Amino acid sequence: MSYLVEAADAETLDLRPATTAEEVLRNVAIILATAKGSVPLYRDFGLSQEYLDKPLPVAKAMLVSSVKEAVEDYESRASVQDIRFTGDAAEPSRLVPVVEIQVKEG
Repeated sequence: MSYLVEAADAETLDLRPATTAEEVLRNVAIILATAKGSVPLYRDFGLSQEYLDKPLPVAKAMLVSSVKEAVEDYESRASVQDIRFTGDAAEPSRLVPVVEIQVKEG
C-alpha cells in the first residue's frame, strides 16, 4: 500500500503511533520538514537546502534527489515511489514536495 506524505504532516504528529506504517509516515514527514544542518549534534539529518535560488527545473531535480537520499538514509522502512510538487498560493515560487512512499513489510 502506498501513502502520500508532505512536510505539513509533521505539524500533527502522533507521538504514540499505533502501527508501523503510522510511525514510518511520521518519520518521513519529519525528514521533509527538517532542513539539513538545523538539528544540533545531528547536522546531516534532513533535506539539503542547496536547491534554493536555483532555476525551477534545477531546483526540482535537486530536491527530488535530496528527498530520495534522506528517506533512504533515515527511514529504511520506506521506499520512495514518486515525488510531486504542489504550489503555495501565498508563495508561488515555493516548492512543496508531496512524496508517495510504500512501507516495507518485515
